Amino acid sequence: MTQLPSLKSSLIVAAVLLLPLSQAATLSKVDYKAGKSLISTAYKADKAACHRLTANAKDICQEEAKAKEKMALAEIEYSYTGKPADGRKVQVVRADTAYDVAKERCDDQKGNARDVCVKEAKAVKVKALADLTLEKKIGLAGQESMDAKRDADYKVAAEKCDATTGDAKTNCIAMAKAKYGKI
Repeated sequence: MTQLPSLKSSLIVAAVLLLPLSQAATLSKVDYKAGKSLISTAYKADKAACHRLTANAKDICQEEAKAKEKMALAEIEYSYTGKPADGRKVQVVRADTAYDVAKERCDDQKGNARDVCVKEAKAVKVKALADLTLEKKIGLAGQESMDAKRDADYKVAAEKCDATTGDAKTNCIAMAKAKYGKI
């Protein structure tokens, strides 16, 4: 029987896995369907491998199999769509599944040690989700800041165009609109 990693190492792995995702490359529909089929097959094999275990080791094995399947499905969905929302979903699923596995590992402990173990697992999940929320808000604030800068630059360019007349002014305004995305 393999030795199960400690809670601390599980939490460290979970934290490392929550690092920001890079932009996903999109899959074809055929690859997407084939990938989902492979994930299903792998899940069944992983779950079947748990039957030889007993007690909480079996429960942990089953929870890890579910977590692996959920992560793989979220990742393939993101690879298929490439949508930022699906990328965030991968991070949420990663936090949720890491918590579920860590919580199952806590069942090996008793009393206060178990309570502390569960609270530590929950804290890692809450921190990961908070970081994800912060990243999203920073991204939105950054976009708003860029928009404000672009608007200010456009107003300056448009004001400079007021010094000209006729077709020159029309061309100047058109170029400023094109340059600052005001078309």
